[in-house]
Amino acid sequence: MTIYYRLALLLALLLAPVASSAQINTDQVVNIGRNALYFEDYILAIQYFNQAIKAKPFLAEPYFYRSVAKVSLEDYRGAEQDAGLAIERNPFIVDAYQVRGVSRQNLGDFEGAVQDYDAGLKLMPEDKNLLINRAVCLSALQRYDDARQTFDRLLSLDRRNDRAYIGLAQMNLAQGDTTAALENLNQGIAISKKNASAYVMRAEVLTRSRHDFENALADMDSAILLEPRYAGYFINRAFMKYNLDDYFGAMADYDYAIALDPSSQEAHFNRGLLRAEVGDNNKAISDFDFVLKTNPSNFMALYNRALLYMRTRQYREAASDFTAILKKYPNFEAGYMARGEAKNRMGDKKGSEADYERAMAIFRRNKTHVSTFNPAEIEATAAIKKAEQRALTGNDEPETAEEIINRFNTLLTVNDSDPVKPEYANRQRGHVQNDNIEVEPMPMFTLSYYDTDNKLNSGTNYIREIGDINDTRLLPGKLTLVAGEPQLSEGDIQRHFASIEYYNGLLASAKPRSVDYFGRGLDLLMVKNPDAAVADADSAISLSPGFMLAYLLRADARYMQYRMNRARSEGANPLDEAPDALSHAMLRHRQDATHLDMMLADLDQALKLSPGNVYAHYNKGNVFMLQGDFTSAISCYSTAIELKPDLAEAYYNRGLMYLRMGNKAMGVADLSKAGELGVLPSYNVLKRMTR
Repeated sequence: MTIYYRLALLLALLLAPVASSAQINTDQVVNIGRNALYFEDYILAIQYFNQAIKAKPFLAEPYFYRSVAKVSLEDYRGAEQDAGLAIERNPFIVDAYQVRGVSRQNLGDFEGAVQDYDAGLKLMPEDKNLLINRAVCLSALQRYDDARQTFDRLLSLDRRNDRAYIGLAQMNLAQGDTTAALENLNQGIAISKKNASAYVMRAEVLTRSRHDFENALADMDSAILLEPRYAGYFINRAFMKYNLDDYFGAMADYDYAIALDPSSQEAHFNRGLLRAEVGDNNKAISDFDFVLKTNPSNFMALYNRALLYMRTRQYREAASDFTAILKKYPNFEAGYMARGEAKNRMGDKKGSEADYERAMAIFRRNKTHVSTFNPAEIEATAAIKKAEQRALTGNDEPETAEEIINRFNTLLTVNDSDPVKPEYANRQRGHVQNDNIEVEPMPMFTLSYYDTDNKLNSGTNYIREIGDINDTRLLPGKLTLVAGEPQLSEGDIQRHFASIEYYNGLLASAKPRSVDYFGRGLDLLMVKNPDAAVADADSAISLSPGFMLAYLLRADARYMQYRMNRARSEGANPLDEAPDALSHAMLRHRQDATHLDMMLADLDQALKLSPGNVYAHYNKGNVFMLQGDFTSAISCYSTAIELKPDLAEAYYNRGLMYLRMGNKAMGVADLSKAGELGVLPSYNVLKRMTR
């Protein structure tokens, strides 16, 4: 997306006068939320606006301000919906049309964005932000005459509006008029020498149309001085240095770009090409490895790595890469020749001859003696067209379900590439969507005496049975349900061991009661003894088959058994060649399946005794997710949401499951709702899954 798609709205919106009919307490909540917006505490602001909406759902302002927070977090779908709800309640909030227009613009809905900007301009005809955004959208829709009229109208109001000249340059480039575009950019830079994007755009025009790399390099130097922390500028400058034969300077820029953004595929790919050109083959392979790990469908990285494997005599790896290439391009004669050569060097004479014969058959069919098919050119041409389409319209072709699944799987597998964290990093403040996090589902809800610390989603997780047992005061603490596992202090652990000793004496000297076995089982679970906890849950159920909480306790204990078993499996040495290593691995796998099946049985029994137990439905969803049954998981999360519409964890996990199945629209909607309810990782996944 271009710079015109992100607006500096926040201060203007905070200062905008909006009529209020809410009572004082709601006014105070909204004002606190607005203060949080001003200090970029977007997540906290959303929680305040949620409170106001819950108290007075007929007010427009909380929806409007919540949409501002969401657009700042790049949750454009959620911002669009909230701005629409604000407009439904008060159609005279000009900035609500602007926020919804910006959201639609970022989502590629240029027609809808124009409609919003038109509505806003009816109320405020001289608003410069509305005018420039309208012009950019009209240009994207190729309604160039209308766009030009809008730019002219803006310039009639403000002749020194540098953004208008940059917008005109973008439109002229779309029409192929590079001379006019350069003139526009020169005018914009003359007005304001502090707009980095203007220098970048002029450098691109000088590079593409004039091959003037020296002046383009000077423009990129100016952009970097203005925005020295943006990795993309260094990638662009490296390309210019490369064309000026400054290989050392180009390499330094690629290195610095990767230091700024270690996950940049473009920087790794381009550095790989440069390393290959200067003969640093193994390091080039390492760069292409990185690209392919994060994007296995990157054909150009695969093709270049295959050639490098041949060059470095890694024939087995080369043959594997050429096999993947030939799967996509089965008529690639030179690919069969190369794989045949790799197989020959490996000693696979039969396979080599088969590949040579396949290549010769294609030559005979095409009546040629040399390879005329170059998949690299096909891929490069397609990439250029896609880049041009994105530059002109800000949008790509819709992703297929397979592409969505591949991208989501990439999110799950890429590790955090910045292990050294800043000394202070507030993960609840600012643009949390930019945090580099590991994508994991929300955890199970488990029985506990301790609350987990979630300042943003502090609602109590209550079921009737917990209230009933707390009222009896038969347990040593107040029982609750928590998502995740609280960290216990040494004092907490010692108290649980003392409680276990108390229950040991009680059960040995008095008539056993199911609640006593249940209480000791909870203590045993807290000190990580799930086997004994299962035994105590068994005893509690034997004495009281209708004791629903005992089934939840046993399910919790079986989940801990499952996790411990998984930890042992992951810690096993994969190179262990002991005779019983394979049988042990198979046994652990069967144990995993058994633990999960028994968890499902306990949760089903709990639901028979308490059909409205929302947390049992949610936990069943997590179990199905662990089993790979994503359809059943979604069904369980949906039931949980029907029972408790504000269960943020269920929205988040259901969103992940939708993405894993390739349903982007449903996944994005659920993640947006989860973020609204306080699940911070939602915004990071939304940013990485939404173009």
